[in-house]
Amino acid sequence: MANYPFTTLVPNLGVVSLSKHRSFVIADIPGIIEGAAEGAGLGFQFLKHVSRTRLLLHIVDMAPYDDTDPADSVRCISEEMEKFSPTLAKRDRWLVLNKLDMVPEEEQEQRCQEVLDSLQWDGPVFRVSAIKGEGTEALCYEVMSYIEECNRNEAENPELAEQERQLKADMEEEARACIRAHYEARMRRKRGEVDDDDDDFDDDDYDVEVEYVP
Repeated sequence: MANYPFTTLVPNLGVVSLSKHRSFVIADIPGIIEGAAEGAGLGFQFLKHVSRTRLLLHIVDMAPYDDTDPADSVRCISEEMEKFSPTLAKRDRWLVLNKLDMVPEEEQEQRCQEVLDSLQWDGPVFRVSAIKGEGTEALCYEVMSYIEECNRNEAENPELAEQERQLKADMEEEARACIRAHYEARMRRKRGEVDDDDDDFDDDDYDVEVEYVP
């Protein structure tokens, strides 16, 4: 047991439908903590799911129960992704500042700007209150437009499509290498030594159950 600031233990997959012919799948992936790239918590399982996504939305708790610095939380997860897969860390990432309904209105602008300044963030930023649905619709439409543009560009440009396929292959290879390194180190600790060609290794062992949300 540990005092983690979350309770969700499995990724949740759901379909966001904006209209009859406009929808995308979103994966709610919790539990990436410091040390995840070394297997802490369910780090490997969750990071493998992150590597399967097209766009990363970094949901930032702007009113953490333990007064942690939101910017530090962003940096922590960014560092874990970089360790797990440098290619994954280069994926487009948007910052979503959440729980602003719990921040006094007169402090919201200052707190948000402090996070952006601390991170030197120059990418897209969205300010939302998920529980109240404030700002979430606009975010969903922006995500949909981004995905449609990516698909359209790849359909028109075979080189872009090949780059995306190669990027996915690189992420998969980096993920396998990271997991295998951890596996071999763990075996060395347990038995003193392990063969690099240990046939018992299977990165699928590090998969995690997924819940599908209608």
